[in-house]
Amino acid sequence: MAGLDVPTSGQMKLAGADLFALDEDGRAAWRAQWLGFVFQSFQLLPHLTALENVMLPLELTGAADARERARHMLARVGLGERLRHYPKTLSGGEQQRVALARAFVTRPKLLFADEPTGSLDVATGALVIALMFELNREAGATLVLVTHDASIAARCGRCLQLQAGVLTRNEKSHVKV
Repeated sequence: MAGLDVPTSGQMKLAGADLFALDEDGRAAWRAQWLGFVFQSFQLLPHLTALENVMLPLELTGAADARERARHMLARVGLGERLRHYPKTLSGGEQQRVALARAFVTRPKLLFADEPTGSLDVATGALVIALMFELNREAGATLVLVTHDASIAARCGRCLQLQAGVLTRNEKSHVKV
């Protein structure tokens, strides 16, 4: 859905763009404008501080206020005092909050989250997921969330379940993930 892999056939239209009619540079520019990503394994760059990791997508799009927006977003996720810390010095929950800040700082219209609590203990995962849903409500973005956790899926407005390669739609109150 993010245009990272090219299909063998068909089209993928999202926000008025046929992603596979664009070349790789065009898809990358489109992703930078429209998408945010949160991964299970955080995907932070180890040689960059928390602030630099959050600034990176803004700098790639030429945002003049990248540092200020990144500082604000890190403060928003409770890491205003950890700006200069490198990923290896942050806990798993802190690293995922940096990843959330990085995903939301560009104000994406669509956010992909792939098992965002899969690398976290239950308590930390609950805090991170609550923060992610709160940030998403504030941003008004569409959230596409992949999870095996039925309690997280139950918080979503719509749940699509994939079983043995078959896609089924479930009502919120009947989620079986």
